[in-house]
Amino acid sequence: MSAPDRPKDGKKMPAAKAVGKAAAKTAGKKPAPPRAGGAKPSSSSTAGARSGPPARRAPAGAPVRRPRGPREDYPTVQAFVAIGANLGDAEAAVKAAMAAIGALQRTQVTARSSLYRSEPVDAEGPDFINAVVAVRTGLDAEQFLVALQRLETLAGRERPFPNAPRTLDLDLLMHGNSVIDTPALTLPHPRMRERAFVLKPLAEIAPDKVPRAALARVTGQVVKRIV
Repeated sequence: MSAPDRPKDGKKMPAAKAVGKAAAKTAGKKPAPPRAGGAKPSSSSTAGARSGPPARRAPAGAPVRRPRGPREDYPTVQAFVAIGANLGDAEAAVKAAMAAIGALQRTQVTARSSLYRSEPVDAEGPDFINAVVAVRTGLDAEQFLVALQRLETLAGRERPFPNAPRTLDLDLLMHGNSVIDTPALTLPHPRMRERAFVLKPLAEIAPDKVPRAALARVTGQVVKRIV
């Protein structure tokens, strides 16, 4: 204890009174000016200076929302594609083709038929697995045909001789109201109404596209729905 804090009679001042007396001496003093440049405020001093409510955290496991990009608008037409395979894992090949068609540029699969098993017609090898998909596409008929043929090639399609077994067969049945007859493409498909493995899955997803008389003419062809 310093000399001014001692009472005249030499007795020690109680601690509480000494603290109070020291506080009284400093009460009238001005605070020291800040150092040049200013000291950085502590984290505790800035916590109360933030405005607005605290940011909300998404609950664990919640899906992350991504900003949507500009929506691409383009005219589309309805088209139908027959899918078949009878080499390797034919069922897996047909399902993969459905997904691949939907991933084509400016194309979306809008309906998928069940899978059907059929004996080869004008072809050789094991039974075929068949299906039909409906799509909306912004590709014209020729562009769409080229895209489908590219998918056949990627799936290992080979043509060693006419009507050979195949890892993947994609036939463009209809493309809007297109009527085309060229060496590369004929629309509507010229033999689609002669084949039960086309008409039955097509009738499943688009009954208005399959006349009853056409179905009646192919009743002798064995086609079994499997999935």
